[in-house]
Amino acid sequence: MASRFAGFIRYLRQRYMLYVFLIPAVVYVIIFNYIPMYGVQLAFKNYRAVDGIWGSPWAGLRHFERFVRSPNFFSTVGNTLGISLLSLAINFPAPIILALMLNYVRNARIKKTIQTVTYAPYFVSVVVAMGLAYLLLSPNSGVINSFRVSMGLDPIFYLGQASYFKPLYVIIELWRNVGWASIIYIAALAGVSQEQHEAAIVDGATKLHRIWHIDLPAISPTIVILFILRVGQIMNVQVENVFLLQNPLNVQSSEVISTYVYKVGILNAQYGFGAAVGLFNNVVNMVLLVIANIVARRLTESSLW
Repeated sequence: MASRFAGFIRYLRQRYMLYVFLIPAVVYVIIFNYIPMYGVQLAFKNYRAVDGIWGSPWAGLRHFERFVRSPNFFSTVGNTLGISLLSLAINFPAPIILALMLNYVRNARIKKTIQTVTYAPYFVSVVVAMGLAYLLLSPNSGVINSFRVSMGLDPIFYLGQASYFKPLYVIIELWRNVGWASIIYIAALAGVSQEQHEAAIVDGATKLHRIWHIDLPAISPTIVILFILRVGQIMNVQVENVFLLQNPLNVQSSEVISTYVYKVGILNAQYGFGAAVGLFNNVVNMVLLVIANIVARRLTESSLW
Protein backbone atom coordinates (compact mmCIF):
# COMPACT_ATOMS: atom_id res chain seq x y z
CA MET A 1 0.00 0.00 0.00
CA ALA A 2 2.81 2.38 0.91
CA SER A 3 4.63 1.59 -2.35
CA ARG A 4 1.50 2.40 -4.36
CA PHE A 5 1.08 5.71 -2.55
CA ALA A 6 4.74 6.57 -3.15
CA GLY A 7 4.34 5.69 -6.81
CA PHE A 8 1.27 7.93 -7.04
CA ILE A 9 3.17 10.85 -5.44
CA ARG A 10 6.04 10.32 -7.85
CA TYR A 11 3.56 10.31 -10.77
CA LEU A 12 2.05 13.63 -9.59
CA ARG A 13 5.47 15.23 -9.24
CA GLN A 14 6.40 14.25 -12.77
CA ARG A 15 3.15 15.51 -14.31
CA TYR A 16 1.98 18.17 -11.87
CA MET A 17 1.90 20.85 -14.56
CA LEU A 18 -0.82 18.93 -16.45
CA TYR A 19 -3.04 18.98 -13.37
CA VAL A 20 -2.34 22.69 -12.85
CA PHE A 21 -3.74 23.36 -16.33
CA LEU A 22 -6.73 21.20 -15.44
CA ILE A 23 -7.66 23.30 -12.39
CA PRO A 24 -9.57 26.08 -14.28
CA ALA A 25 -11.76 23.50 -16.04
CA VAL A 26 -12.50 21.69 -12.77
CA VAL A 27 -13.36 24.98 -11.03
CA TYR A 28 -15.62 25.95 -13.95
CA VAL A 29 -17.52 22.64 -13.81
CA ILE A 30 -17.94 22.85 -10.03
CA ILE A 31 -19.21 26.44 -10.10
CA PHE A 32 -21.54 26.20 -13.09
CA ASN A 33 -22.58 22.53 -13.05
CA TYR A 34 -22.48 21.20 -9.49
CA ILE A 35 -23.25 24.18 -7.26
CA PRO A 36 -26.48 25.01 -9.22
CA MET A 37 -27.70 21.47 -8.43
CA TYR A 38 -28.56 22.94 -5.03
CA GLY A 39 -31.66 24.34 -6.72
CA VAL A 40 -32.91 20.91 -7.82
CA GLN A 41 -34.78 20.61 -4.54
CA LEU A 42 -37.17 23.26 -5.87
CA ALA A 43 -38.79 20.46 -7.88
CA PHE A 44 -39.91 18.86 -4.61
CA LYS A 45 -41.02 22.01 -2.79
CA ASN A 46 -43.78 24.61 -2.83
CA TYR A 47 -41.35 27.46 -3.23
CA ARG A 48 -42.09 30.75 -1.52
CA ALA A 49 -39.64 33.61 -1.95
CA VAL A 50 -40.08 34.85 1.63
CA ASP A 51 -39.08 31.42 3.01
CA GLY A 52 -36.23 30.71 0.60
CA ILE A 53 -35.38 27.32 -0.81
CA TRP A 54 -34.62 25.64 2.50
CA GLY A 55 -37.57 27.16 4.33
CA SER A 56 -40.23 26.38 1.71
CA PRO A 57 -42.50 23.43 2.52
CA TRP A 58 -41.94 20.08 0.82
CA ALA A 59 -44.38 19.08 -1.93
CA GLY A 60 -43.07 15.59 -2.70
CA LEU A 61 -43.87 14.47 -6.23
CA ARG A 62 -46.88 16.75 -6.54
CA HIS A 63 -45.35 18.91 -9.29
CA PHE A 64 -44.38 15.88 -11.37
CA GLU A 65 -47.87 14.43 -10.99
CA ARG A 66 -49.36 17.75 -12.05
CA PHE A 67 -47.22 17.85 -15.20
CA VAL A 68 -48.00 14.27 -16.20
CA ARG A 69 -51.72 14.81 -15.70
CA SER A 70 -51.67 18.17 -17.46
CA PRO A 71 -53.67 18.34 -20.73
CA ASN A 72 -50.52 19.79 -22.31
CA PHE A 73 -48.31 16.85 -21.37
CA PHE A 74 -48.68 14.71 -24.49
CA SER A 75 -48.68 17.66 -26.88
CA THR A 76 -45.53 19.28 -25.43
CA VAL A 77 -43.64 16.00 -25.17
CA GLY A 78 -44.83 14.97 -28.63
CA ASN A 79 -43.76 18.27 -30.18
CA THR A 80 -40.39 18.08 -28.44
CA LEU A 81 -39.76 14.55 -29.66
CA GLY A 82 -41.07 15.36 -33.14
CA ILE A 83 -38.71 18.31 -33.61
CA SER A 84 -35.74 16.50 -32.06
CA LEU A 85 -36.17 13.29 -34.05
CA LEU A 86 -36.65 15.17 -37.33
CA SER A 87 -33.57 17.24 -36.53
CA LEU A 88 -31.62 14.07 -35.69
CA ALA A 89 -32.65 12.43 -38.95
CA ILE A 90 -31.67 15.43 -41.11
CA ASN A 91 -29.19 17.59 -39.23
CA PHE A 92 -27.00 14.81 -37.84
CA PRO A 93 -25.94 13.21 -41.16
CA ALA A 94 -25.78 16.55 -43.02
CA PRO A 95 -22.41 17.67 -41.52
CA ILE A 96 -20.95 14.24 -42.28
CA ILE A 97 -22.03 14.48 -45.92
CA LEU A 98 -20.69 18.05 -46.17
CA ALA A 99 -17.34 17.03 -44.67
CA LEU A 100 -17.01 14.09 -47.06
CA MET A 101 -17.82 16.32 -50.04
CA LEU A 102 -15.32 18.98 -48.96
CA ASN A 103 -12.69 16.30 -48.44
CA TYR A 104 -12.75 15.55 -52.19
CA VAL A 105 -12.64 19.18 -53.36
CA ARG A 106 -9.15 19.65 -54.73
CA ASN A 107 -9.37 23.36 -55.63
CA ALA A 108 -8.24 25.14 -52.45
CA ARG A 109 -10.00 28.42 -53.30
CA ILE A 110 -13.34 26.75 -53.97
CA LYS A 111 -12.97 24.67 -50.81
CA LYS A 112 -12.27 27.71 -48.63
CA THR A 113 -15.17 29.61 -50.21
CA ILE A 114 -17.61 26.78 -49.46
CA GLN A 115 -16.32 26.49 -45.90
CA THR A 116 -16.69 30.23 -45.31
CA VAL A 117 -20.22 30.30 -46.73
CA THR A 118 -21.32 27.32 -44.62
CA TYR A 119 -19.56 28.44 -41.42
CA ALA A 120 -20.78 32.05 -41.49
CA PRO A 121 -24.44 31.44 -40.45
CA TYR A 122 -23.26 29.90 -37.17
CA PHE A 123 -21.99 33.33 -36.09
CA VAL A 124 -25.23 35.07 -36.96
CA SER A 125 -27.32 36.04 -33.94
CA VAL A 126 -30.35 33.83 -33.33
CA VAL A 127 -32.59 36.91 -33.35
CA VAL A 128 -31.18 38.02 -36.71
CA ALA A 129 -31.51 34.52 -38.15
CA MET A 130 -35.15 34.23 -37.13
CA GLY A 131 -35.78 37.77 -38.41
CA LEU A 132 -34.40 36.72 -41.80
CA ALA A 133 -36.71 33.71 -41.72
CA TYR A 134 -39.71 35.98 -41.15
CA LEU A 135 -38.63 38.22 -44.04
CA LEU A 136 -38.11 35.30 -46.42
CA LEU A 137 -41.36 33.59 -45.46
CA SER A 138 -43.56 36.67 -45.27
CA PRO A 139 -46.84 36.12 -47.18
CA ASN A 140 -46.77 39.71 -48.46
CA SER A 141 -43.17 40.57 -49.33
CA GLY A 142 -41.20 37.37 -48.74
CA VAL A 143 -38.95 36.07 -51.50
CA ILE A 144 -40.50 32.60 -51.46
CA ASN A 145 -44.08 33.83 -51.69
CA SER A 146 -43.12 36.45 -54.29
CA PHE A 147 -41.80 33.59 -56.41
CA ARG A 148 -45.01 31.61 -55.85
CA VAL A 149 -47.11 34.60 -56.92
CA SER A 150 -44.97 35.05 -60.05
CA MET A 151 -45.74 31.40 -60.87
CA GLY A 152 -49.46 32.04 -60.52
CA LEU A 153 -49.75 30.36 -57.10
CA ASP A 154 -51.33 31.69 -53.93
CA PRO A 155 -49.01 32.89 -51.15
CA ILE A 156 -48.71 30.77 -48.03
CA PHE A 157 -48.27 32.06 -44.49
CA TYR A 158 -45.77 29.35 -43.54
CA LEU A 159 -45.24 30.47 -39.97
CA GLY A 160 -48.98 30.75 -39.45
CA GLN A 161 -49.64 27.07 -40.12
CA ALA A 162 -48.77 24.46 -37.52
CA SER A 163 -47.96 21.80 -40.13
CA TYR A 164 -45.03 23.84 -41.48
CA PHE A 165 -43.37 24.68 -38.16
CA LYS A 166 -41.29 21.52 -37.57
CA PRO A 167 -39.72 21.29 -41.05
CA LEU A 168 -39.06 25.05 -41.09
CA TYR A 169 -37.39 24.88 -37.68
CA VAL A 170 -35.16 22.00 -38.79
CA ILE A 171 -34.22 23.75 -42.06
CA ILE A 172 -33.23 26.94 -40.23
CA GLU A 173 -31.22 24.93 -37.71
CA LEU A 174 -29.54 23.09 -40.58
CA TRP A 175 -28.61 26.37 -42.28
CA ARG A 176 -27.10 27.78 -39.09
CA ASN A 177 -25.18 24.73 -37.83
CA VAL A 178 -24.25 22.40 -40.70
CA GLY A 179 -20.97 24.13 -41.54
CA TRP A 180 -19.79 24.51 -37.98
CA ALA A 181 -20.75 20.93 -37.09
CA SER A 182 -18.78 19.59 -40.06
CA ILE A 183 -15.46 20.90 -38.68
CA ILE A 184 -14.93 17.96 -36.36
CA TYR A 185 -15.53 15.49 -39.21
CA ILE A 186 -13.17 17.40 -41.50
CA ALA A 187 -10.53 17.18 -38.78
CA ALA A 188 -11.14 13.43 -38.42
CA LEU A 189 -10.88 12.93 -42.19
CA ALA A 190 -7.55 14.78 -42.19
CA GLY A 191 -6.10 11.90 -40.20
CA VAL A 192 -7.03 9.25 -42.81
CA SER A 193 -3.95 7.75 -44.43
CA GLN A 194 -3.53 8.89 -48.03
CA GLU A 195 -1.71 5.66 -48.80
CA GLN A 196 -5.01 3.80 -48.46
CA HIS A 197 -6.63 6.13 -50.99
CA GLU A 198 -3.69 5.77 -53.38
CA ALA A 199 -3.85 1.97 -53.14
CA ALA A 200 -7.63 2.05 -53.68
CA ILE A 201 -7.23 4.28 -56.77
CA VAL A 202 -4.65 1.86 -58.21
CA ASP A 203 -7.15 -0.96 -57.67
CA GLY A 204 -9.79 1.01 -59.59
CA ALA A 205 -11.96 2.11 -56.67
CA THR A 206 -14.37 4.98 -57.32
CA LYS A 207 -14.88 7.89 -54.93
CA LEU A 208 -17.99 6.26 -53.54
CA HIS A 209 -16.04 3.07 -52.86
CA ARG A 210 -13.31 5.06 -51.11
CA ILE A 211 -15.86 6.94 -49.01
CA TRP A 212 -17.63 3.74 -47.99
CA HIS A 213 -14.61 1.54 -47.33
CA ILE A 214 -11.96 4.05 -46.16
CA ASP A 215 -13.39 7.37 -44.97
CA LEU A 216 -16.51 6.23 -43.12
CA PRO A 217 -14.74 3.42 -41.17
CA ALA A 218 -12.00 5.90 -40.21
CA ILE A 219 -14.41 8.47 -38.77
CA SER A 220 -16.98 5.99 -37.42
CA PRO A 221 -15.75 6.33 -33.78
CA THR A 222 -16.29 10.09 -34.00
CA ILE A 223 -19.74 9.58 -35.54
CA VAL A 224 -20.75 7.12 -32.81
CA ILE A 225 -19.62 9.36 -29.95
CA LEU A 226 -21.38 12.43 -31.36
CA PHE A 227 -24.50 10.36 -32.05
CA ILE A 228 -24.60 9.18 -28.42
CA LEU A 229 -24.25 12.76 -27.20
CA ARG A 230 -26.98 13.89 -29.61
CA VAL A 231 -29.36 11.19 -28.39
CA GLY A 232 -28.70 12.42 -24.85
CA GLN A 233 -30.10 15.81 -25.92
CA ILE A 234 -33.29 14.49 -27.54
CA MET A 235 -35.57 16.24 -25.06
CA ASN A 236 -33.70 19.55 -25.36
CA VAL A 237 -34.92 21.98 -28.00
CA GLN A 238 -33.37 25.45 -28.15
CA VAL A 239 -35.96 27.60 -26.40
CA GLU A 240 -34.86 30.86 -28.04
CA ASN A 241 -35.17 29.38 -31.54
CA VAL A 242 -38.66 28.05 -30.93
CA PHE A 243 -39.84 31.08 -28.99
CA LEU A 244 -38.82 33.51 -31.75
CA LEU A 245 -40.72 31.50 -34.38
CA GLN A 246 -43.73 30.77 -32.21
CA ASN A 247 -47.03 32.59 -32.56
CA PRO A 248 -50.66 31.84 -31.60
CA LEU A 249 -51.31 30.29 -35.02
CA ASN A 250 -48.59 27.62 -34.83
CA VAL A 251 -48.46 27.09 -31.06
CA GLN A 252 -50.21 23.75 -31.47
CA SER A 253 -47.09 22.40 -33.15
CA SER A 254 -44.44 24.65 -31.59
CA GLU A 255 -45.15 24.36 -27.87
CA VAL A 256 -42.24 22.28 -26.53
CA ILE A 257 -41.12 21.49 -23.00
CA SER A 258 -38.65 24.38 -22.84
CA THR A 259 -41.22 27.01 -23.86
CA TYR A 260 -43.83 25.44 -21.58
CA VAL A 261 -41.44 25.70 -18.63
CA TYR A 262 -40.72 29.33 -19.51
CA LYS A 263 -44.39 30.28 -19.69
CA VAL A 264 -45.67 28.30 -16.71
CA GLY A 265 -42.65 28.18 -14.45
CA ILE A 266 -41.02 31.59 -14.98
CA LEU A 267 -43.69 33.98 -16.29
CA ASN A 268 -46.27 32.66 -13.79
CA ALA A 269 -43.65 32.45 -11.02
CA GLN A 270 -44.35 28.74 -10.42
CA TYR A 271 -40.71 27.96 -9.85
CA GLY A 272 -41.24 24.61 -8.17
CA PHE A 273 -43.36 23.33 -11.04
CA GLY A 274 -40.90 24.68 -13.61
CA ALA A 275 -38.00 23.00 -11.81
CA ALA A 276 -39.93 19.71 -11.73
CA VAL A 277 -40.58 19.78 -15.47
CA GLY A 278 -36.94 20.64 -16.15
CA LEU A 279 -35.77 17.80 -13.89
CA PHE A 280 -38.13 15.40 -15.67
CA ASN A 281 -36.62 16.51 -18.96
CA ASN A 282 -33.06 15.95 -17.76
CA VAL A 283 -33.82 12.53 -16.28
CA VAL A 284 -35.29 11.36 -19.60
CA ASN A 285 -32.20 12.66 -21.41
CA MET A 286 -29.91 10.82 -19.00
CA VAL A 287 -31.81 7.55 -19.48
CA LEU A 288 -31.64 7.91 -23.28
CA LEU A 289 -27.92 8.67 -23.07
CA VAL A 290 -27.24 5.52 -21.03
CA ILE A 291 -29.34 3.39 -23.39
CA ALA A 292 -27.62 4.82 -26.47
CA ASN A 293 -24.20 4.21 -24.91
CA ILE A 294 -25.06 0.59 -24.07
CA VAL A 295 -26.35 -0.08 -27.59
CA ALA A 296 -23.29 1.57 -29.16
CA ARG A 297 -20.93 -0.43 -26.95
CA ARG A 298 -22.59 -3.68 -28.02
CA LEU A 299 -22.81 -2.89 -31.72
CA THR A 300 -19.52 -1.02 -32.18
CA GLU A 301 -16.18 -0.64 -30.48
CA SER A 302 -16.86 3.00 -29.54
CA SER A 303 -18.74 4.36 -26.53
CA LEU A 304 -18.51 7.06 -23.90
CA TRP A 305 -17.70 4.56 -21.16
